[in-house]
Parts: sequence; C-alpha cells; structure tokens
Amino acid sequence: MAEQHDFLVEIGTEELPPKALRKLSLSFASGLEDALAEAGLTHGAISPFATPRRLAVLVEGLLAKQDDREVERRGPPVKVAYDDDGKPTKAALAFAEKCGIAVSDIEKDGPDDGARLIWRGTETGQTAADLLPAMVQNSLDQLPIPKRMRWGDGDVEFVRPVHWVLMKLGGDTLDAIIYGIRAGDSSRGHRFMAPASIKIGKPAQYPALLEKKGKVLVDFCGRMKIIREQVLKLAADLGGQPQLDDSLLEEVTALVEWPHALGASFKEQFLELPAEVLTATLKGHQRFFPVVSGAKILPAFIAVANLDSKDPAKIRDGNQRVVEPRLADSMFFWNQDRATKLEDREFLLKNVLFHAKLGSVHDKSKRVAELAADIAENLGGDSALTRRAAMLAKCDLLTLMVAEFPELQGIMGRYYAKNDGLADELAEALAEQYLPRFAGDELPATVVGQALAIAEKIDTICGIFAIGQKPSGNKDPFALRRNALGCLRILIERRVELDLRAMIDTALAQQPVETGDGLANEIYAFMMDRLKAYYLADQQMNIGHDVFDAVLARSPVSPLDFHQRLIAVRAFQAMPSADSLAAANKRIANILRKNEDSLPAAPDARLLSEPAEQLLYDQLQDMLLKIRPMLDQRRYQDSLESLAGLGPAVDAFFDNVMVMDENAALRRNRLALLTQLRGLFLHTADLSRLKS
Repeated sequence: MAEQHDFLVEIGTEELPPKALRKLSLSFASGLEDALAEAGLTHGAISPFATPRRLAVLVEGLLAKQDDREVERRGPPVKVAYDDDGKPTKAALAFAEKCGIAVSDIEKDGPDDGARLIWRGTETGQTAADLLPAMVQNSLDQLPIPKRMRWGDGDVEFVRPVHWVLMKLGGDTLDAIIYGIRAGDSSRGHRFMAPASIKIGKPAQYPALLEKKGKVLVDFCGRMKIIREQVLKLAADLGGQPQLDDSLLEEVTALVEWPHALGASFKEQFLELPAEVLTATLKGHQRFFPVVSGAKILPAFIAVANLDSKDPAKIRDGNQRVVEPRLADSMFFWNQDRATKLEDREFLLKNVLFHAKLGSVHDKSKRVAELAADIAENLGGDSALTRRAAMLAKCDLLTLMVAEFPELQGIMGRYYAKNDGLADELAEALAEQYLPRFAGDELPATVVGQALAIAEKIDTICGIFAIGQKPSGNKDPFALRRNALGCLRILIERRVELDLRAMIDTALAQQPVETGDGLANEIYAFMMDRLKAYYLADQQMNIGHDVFDAVLARSPVSPLDFHQRLIAVRAFQAMPSADSLAAANKRIANILRKNEDSLPAAPDARLLSEPAEQLLYDQLQDMLLKIRPMLDQRRYQDSLESLAGLGPAVDAFFDNVMVMDENAALRRNRLALLTQLRGLFLHTADLSRLKS
C-alpha cells in the first residue's frame, strides 16, 4: 500500500476581517484541494479551520509521493535540430537538457521530411514534501483578497501581517518559507487565556490540542453552533427569542476563538425608539443579538465575549456601558429629526448631488415623480399622492438618523412621514421605494409604493446608461443589474401592467443629457438579459433558453405579458404534438424565408386542389375565429392547446402537398396558406425557435 500521511498547514496572523473570514477559509482549502488533484496526490477528507487569528487546513491520508509515469516529449523538427554537418544545434541541446538526457539518447519520430525529436521515458514522481510549500503559497496568493497589506521592511503582501506558519506532514515539519516566515511545528493559543506556543506532534491532533491547551475552537462551523446554542438558551432565560440572522451569527463567530455568551439589558426608556433603530444599534454597531418576544423587542441583548471571565458581571456591565451611549445618541437623533418636517427638507435636496452629469437629488426626484405619477394613474392609483411621495422620498437622507444608519433610509422616511401626519399609503411608499433590496426580498404592497419603486429604478438605469456608465464585466457600481431585476420582479409578481419600452423612452427623454439613437433598445435588451437570467436560475420554473428566446422574438410590450406567454409555451412543450409542431414551424419559416414571390393577403379557397391543403385551410379558418378572443384575453395557454389540434392537419399537408409547385398560382396560394398558418402560431411566441 502506498505511503500516506496527514498534512496540516496553519497561517497565523493578526486579526482577520470578520466578514471575509469564512470565505477566505473555504477558498484556501479549495485552492489546496485543486492543487493536490492537479499533482495527482490522492487524499482523504479535507477540513478547513478558521479563527480570527488563523487560517488552517487539515488533509487526511495524503499520498506521500506522486506515482512514476510514462511520458513522451516531442521536440523540434530534425531539420532544425541538426545542421548540414549533422551536428546538434542549440535547439537539440536545449531539448536534451530539458529532458535530462544526452543528445545521443534522443530518438527521431515520423517520416524523413517531417521527423521530429522525441523522448520517451519514465518521469519519477515528486514527493509531497517537495510539492506542498509551493502549493500552499499559490493557494494563499489566489485568495479573494480585495486589498492586501504590507508590513515591516519586507515587500510580501497578505490580508493581514503573518506571525507564524505551521506545516506538518505526518510527524515531520516541512522546510518552507511562507510570506517570509519559516514554517515550524508550533501553533499559538488564545491571545489572553493561553498565549504560549503549542507544539503539534501529529496533524490529526491539531483541533483537540488547540482546544485543550490553547483555549481555541478552530472549527468555524462547530464554533458557530456553540454560539447559536448559547444565545438561544440565554434568550429563553431572558423571556424571549434572539434575532439570529445568519450574517450576524457568522460575523460574531469570526470575531471569537473561545465564545462565551452573556445576557445584558438596557434602559426601558430606549424602547421608545423604532425597533429598526434599536436593531441597527445593537447589531450593526456592537455585534450584539437583540432579544424579542413575538413582534416586540425587549430591553435586553446578548453579547458574545472572546473568553471565560472570572468575573462575567464586569464584562456584562462593560457591554451595557458601551451600548447605553449609542442608544442615547439614537434617541437624540430621533427627537431632533422629528422636530423638522420632511417637506421642509425638500428644497435642501437641491444641494445634494446625485451625479455630476445628472443633476441633484432634487432633480432626480422630479423625474421620478413624473414617471411614478404616470404609472400610478395606469394602475388606478392616486397620481397626485404618488407625485408627492416621490418628492419626499429622499428627504430622510438629510436626517441625523439616516446619516448614522444609512441602511435605514426609507424606513426612517416612513416613520417621519407618519409623525408629520401624512397619508399612510404615502408613508409606506417611502419605505417601499427601495424594495426589493436583495434576491428574494419582499416587494412593495401599495400602489404608490409600486409606482415609486418602479420609477426610481427605471430612472436610475436610464440615467446611468445615458452618461455611458453601463455595467461591464463584474463592475456595476450603480447596482443597475439589481435595479433591473427588482423592477421586473415588481411588474411580474405584483401583476403590474406596464409598457416597458414606452416607460424607458419617457425616462430617457427626461434625462438632462443627450441620448443617442438606439439607447432605448440597448436598455430594453439589458433588462431582458436580466429577466432571462432570473428565469434560468429558477429551477422550479423550468424555463429553458429556447422558451425564453421564442417569446422574446415577439417582443411583448410588458414583462407581465412576457411572463404569461412563457408559462403558456412551457405548458405547450409538454404536449405530445409540441415537437412536430415546432419542427413544422421551423420548416415553414425556412420555406417562407427563401421565397421571393409577392403573396396574396390570404389563400384563395378556389385554388385548393389537394384534400390535405383543403383540410388544413378549413381547420385554420375555424381556428382563427376560435382563438382570437383567447389572444385578446391573454389566454395564451388555451390558445396554444387549441393550436396543437392542428398537428395532424399540418403533418398531412407536408406529407401530401408539394408547396413549391411548378404552377405559380398554386405555389403562391400554398405559400399564402403557410403564411397565414405561421402568423397564427406567432401570436404567442416564435415556436420555430423551440428545441424539438
């Protein structure tokens, strides 16, 4: 059996960025796994470890040495490798040196006029000990680190300064230098509870030794589970449940090596603050877990310390002393902001720049107001109320609370609008204008909110496209992709009927810059690309490329109409006759594309000589009368189900009728019949684009 050893690498650093720690850890393990696979070094399980001060990977049962392998290397042509006197040239000498053999040992392969040098031999496999240092370094260099740091007098760069490196293969310490640090056989424990070095004998002992001697839980997921359990128990003791969102839990896990949760409280007077403000203060500023009872937030929170204290009351008191001034500041902001009405801040938006080429936030608000009022009117809503909401929508950006908590924009606008005695629908719309904020987020529920959110997003997209800053590659600084998808989701999921092309034209006409020809089409295509990505990513919808492209070919005026057609075509695909009808449509499209005859508006029944074409004509005329009401009512699925009934007649037509007859009158009449048939099938989608 081939020799195998466990391998352990640990990179000890200063405190790593908590929001990136888990991603860095998984990327490190993944990069190392890929390198081992490429080198042909088989292994068992790979376990990533991460704490605030370290990234580590344990590889079980790593093959100690690559297998020897038969190799064949082809060199330069013989006519290049030897001169006229038959002596080897530099090309031959270089090839021999590369292969590690004498020139005389090189073989020739191929016919005389095209022979090349060739070497066949056995390449001895390298040891894992020799390969691993470079693999580790390359994996670290490829980590997704936006900005690297330098430290000391060296020129090496990493996410944080490196203080120690541990690399063990079995019982041996590898000879390696990583980021200027020579690898050793020791790790380090908790910065305060067990700061001494900890010698690691065997790699598999690493997690247990760090926990027992170092007071460090290196398993990220295990540490997160412990924190969750501690927080849940403490919240129950406090009479509630914790707000345990995954992002906060992951961030707290990345901040501690030896978690110890503590319950604490704050003064009940701060419960006068909006719940969102309390949550933002506790979670965003302090990384504390708020405690709630149903929908009510309690005057309590849970902190997670990074050590076991002999006097936990002092830590609890310290956390309370830290959070009280924060809440007092929030209370001050709350009281100060309510002393000034939102409408009194409106004119100040003229001094806030949206974009140098697109004017102030006040200018943008006026554009959005016009768009939103039109949308609301189309939806049967209050256009005047919508216009007013649009002009007040950004006023909370000038409040003290939003300056402190930017994530509360819109939410605070709703509170301040209610404080000013404004209509409830207007107040709700101020919060709904930013929805959806992320994939899967809720959508605006009010008509005013829907109109405002749609108008806001379309104006942003059109404005940024108009100044030539559309998204490219991974760069999308104005979040246009998110805006586009959010707008489309509202239109489809809230069943909002809107002519998207017309709205884009209107929004472009309002921009304070010149908009070139074709820009509206470019923006529409951009939004359709986002829509396509949205459907293709939804496994339950089961919409394929061909279905989407078939509907897109008909350019529906509204995304809602687009959606209804997609659903109908998807259902049509499941019908037994779908494949044959799709193939027939392709055949018809090809025939008509090649035809240069001037065709009559409709086929002439008197020129129908074959039974198969008479049958198709009769059924087609009946179908025209039957499905026109369905199409007017957008009953696309019913219309396609009805059209599927033409399948046998279409098949019989192509089996028994020569379309391109030598008789010009018959030929033109049959082409007119096919044109009428294709037009009927094109009402919902271009079925010829469906895969058969």
